[in-house]
Amino acid sequence: MPSPLCPGPRALPSWIALLLTLAAPLASPACGAAPPPTVAAGARSLFDGRSLGPWRASAFDSQTEVRVEPRFRGEGPAIVVPRSTYMAGINLDPTTSLPRMNYEVTLEAMKLEGGDFFCGLTFPVAASACTLIVGGWGGGVTGISCIDNSDASDNETTTGRTYETGRWYRIRVRVTPAKLEAWIDDEQVVDFEIAGRKLDLRFGDIKHSLPLGLAAYETGAAYRNIRLQALPAGTAD
Repeated sequence: MPSPLCPGPRALPSWIALLLTLAAPLASPACGAAPPPTVAAGARSLFDGRSLGPWRASAFDSQTEVRVEPRFRGEGPAIVVPRSTYMAGINLDPTTSLPRMNYEVTLEAMKLEGGDFFCGLTFPVAASACTLIVGGWGGGVTGISCIDNSDASDNETTTGRTYETGRWYRIRVRVTPAKLEAWIDDEQVVDFEIAGRKLDLRFGDIKHSLPLGLAAYETGAAYRNIRLQALPAGTAD
């Protein structure tokens, strides 16, 4: 996949191809709807449902015109990022106050069209940042970019799964001094101990998702219920 998060066209490693072959679609509620993410008391909403607010269209060369739909597909409000020829997405204004450790981000994301990642969630980790890729490398890879300079397709966080078009997925990322953790719906997909490891963004355009951003590659996407929760030091799942 010639995306900014992988080196260029190449065959998937055989073990990833096997995972994708065996991966079954995640169970989906009727009509493609998913219940809202579980949110702890005191969570901070990052989307008011009426406007982009602190969000802005990211500075990708292929950026599309982002819009807020108050009644997206007959339901509640969502931010819609139309499909582009490369990358498109949204990121928070750099002046937005954000924790860099001991926090969770939760949201719902939907793939509208296309065959690659519909949620590239870039988030701060101490003095650096990482990206959770959902549906990359042809639509089936989930993992963290980058760990020790290895992409989401090439490190121990890599998993293969199938994502449906038109279905909401609940996404949660937790950042603590001990671990990076992530869940898709109620299934934990990342449980990574960070001591002694190099965490960083992949070199290239993904930097336009800083300080906190959502991006899609050659794929249309929608996002809603975006929230941030500060956690007490020493929090464990």
